[in-house]
Amino acid sequence: MNSIEPLADLQTQHDATEARAGELREQIQHLTATLAKTEARLAVLATTRKVVTELAPAGGEPEPSGTNTAYQAIANAFNKHPDQAFRARELHELLGIPTDEATVDVTRARLGRLLRQGFLTQPGRGRYQKRT
Repeated sequence: MNSIEPLADLQTQHDATEARAGELREQIQHLTATLAKTEARLAVLATTRKVVTELAPAGGEPEPSGTNTAYQAIANAFNKHPDQAFRARELHELLGIPTDEATVDVTRARLGRLLRQGFLTQPGRGRYQKRT
């Protein structure tokens, strides 16, 4: 048996294996870079979720107790006067709440939320009534 043939075969296998190893190294570099980008994106998303959660509590989370009391007072007023439409300022006067603009704006926002939840209807611009 000629010793040159096995050596040539070994060299061919070595060259093919070396080429494959190079391809795998390139894939590892590509995957490592892609993984780094993906992990950075995950970090940004986690931070964004944390900030959004802190700024706007999810609908399933309870409102602070003062807010629940305000919503309850508004709901009670509409329950006592189901056929009457109120403006936010009129509701404040009925409930004995201060009528400064900032406080009325907060109530407008609460009325909008109750409207979106289906508790109230809006028979006219700026007027709210209990849904029957």
